[in-house]
Amino acid sequence: MPRTASRALLLLAATAALAGCKRDAEAPPPPEATASDGPVAMASGVIESDYGTPVKDRVATLGFLNKRNNITQDIVLKTGESRRIGNAIVKLATCEKTAPWEDPPETGAFVQLFVEERASTQEKLAWHKVFSGWLFRNSPSLNVVQHPVYDVWVKDCAMKFPGEEDSPASSASASSAAKPAGKPSPAPAPAAAAPAEEPAPAGESPPQ
Repeated sequence: MPRTASRALLLLAATAALAGCKRDAEAPPPPEATASDGPVAMASGVIESDYGTPVKDRVATLGFLNKRNNITQDIVLKTGESRRIGNAIVKLATCEKTAPWEDPPETGAFVQLFVEERASTQEKLAWHKVFSGWLFRNSPSLNVVQHPVYDVWVKDCAMKFPGEEDSPASSASASSAAKPAGKPSPAPAPAAAAPAEEPAPAGESPPQ
């Protein structure tokens, strides 16, 4: 085969390979990774109670590490939200923390991690769910994300319990401290000055 034809075939093969990689990179993530509701919200096992912030209104702060470039960033997610960072998607089902009267204190979040990767160079890029479960802030060893590139951990769960709001007494004192707008109070009248003694007429001695 002529050298020119061989070069042309190699060029076509390289172009096809690049096109295939581009198609793989543009493959959409699975619906489970981006849906705002669905089985993931039920998989957390959280039971709605009458105490504390409702599950749907809780907000978690997660730490995210890319071990390739050693870059760490914070991700703030509401219940059911997901965030894509490069070829990784982090999804929050919900978060939870112990009440102030419970001991020991703990903060947890039910997290799912999806990664777009390939097992070998011959395979196409595909999305895989590499983690799904509870992560705990004060007991990280109970459950960890085992992935060679990405790591996720819990930093906070924004929720309140009864009694953590401002008490009525403090609210009343704060309102009384702020003076309402209106006319200023009149200044107190000055005390009346004592009358001055009249001088005695000329030729008369002042009374003893």
